[in-house]
Amino acid sequence: MLELNVKKKLNSFTLEVNCKLDNNRIGILGGSGAGKSMILKMIAGIEKPDSGYIKLDGKLLFDSQKKIDIKPQDRHIGYCFQNYALFPHLSVYENITIGLDNAGKSLAGEFLGKFELTQIKDARPNRISGGQAARVAMARILIRKPKVLLFDEAFSALDIYLRDHIQEEISSILKDFEGSAIFVSHSRDEIYRLCESMIVIDSGKMTNLGNTKGIFKNPETKNAAILTGCKNISDIRYIDENTLEALDWGVSFKFSETLPKGLSSVGIRAHDFYPVWGKSEGNIFEFRLKSKAKLPFEDNYYIKTCGGQDITWLVQRDMKELIEKKGLPDFLKVDEKDILLLK
Repeated sequence: MLELNVKKKLNSFTLEVNCKLDNNRIGILGGSGAGKSMILKMIAGIEKPDSGYIKLDGKLLFDSQKKIDIKPQDRHIGYCFQNYALFPHLSVYENITIGLDNAGKSLAGEFLGKFELTQIKDARPNRISGGQAARVAMARILIRKPKVLLFDEAFSALDIYLRDHIQEEISSILKDFEGSAIFVSHSRDEIYRLCESMIVIDSGKMTNLGNTKGIFKNPETKNAAILTGCKNISDIRYIDENTLEALDWGVSFKFSETLPKGLSSVGIRAHDFYPVWGKSEGNIFEFRLKSKAKLPFEDNYYIKTCGGQDITWLVQRDMKELIEKKGLPDFLKVDEKDILLLK
């Protein structure tokens, strides 16, 4: 559970975050340089906000007005950095137990076994794999029994196979962890998989806040749509209360309900089109193939539009088989419920 109301001047902008999240699996999603890692550093006490307060799992960690600033070592936070910050001159065992008293070191065997590190306990970090390094970092954090876990792009250096397995291990660990875990990432898959709620950050400003699956389903803002993987986005103009023109695609979309005011763009996820053979009406695109990328488990079609900006259509196995039987469609259609309305 996180309550955050902070401001901090950075080089090119001021980071401002004001939120309250009641779950304890929280994601912070944003592009490079958006201010994500600074939020974690302020929670950990490594950096100090210029003003505001930080409350985590009911404990006030910082309050500029009340002159409260709990020391980092007293916040009981485990921090997993992007490069894991292992000491290169120490063995796996020594990295895990560094700074612990004898009581803490007595738990080392349990944690080496739990993280499948017993066989490499005497190895140095340059002699182990990326996945093993991630497990060493997690063992070093958890042996200290933190009340909060912070992950700062912790899996970005791993290849896809290892990343998937490490995230599965983290997910399993978190089932038994009662405190909060906060993940900073630019990976939408990581946030979706591990976090119940999320914050979307753009240039120091919070653009979205809420349930993770809800934001992915309806991102509401152009920035959030891009960060959650929407490949097709167009600026719009209103034609009437039920009709928008997608300027970059040169098509109009009709809606059964009155459109909200203040929209700037629309988005369509690449898998939300469906093919039509023969005549069609509704929200459609003429199928004018520009190019095709054949991938191992899906095909990407790039379709020319009247507005000049291509759209991407992602075709998975079942649809690939249908196209092989019937040939390329005449139109692509999209249901109005699948058109993202963005501010």
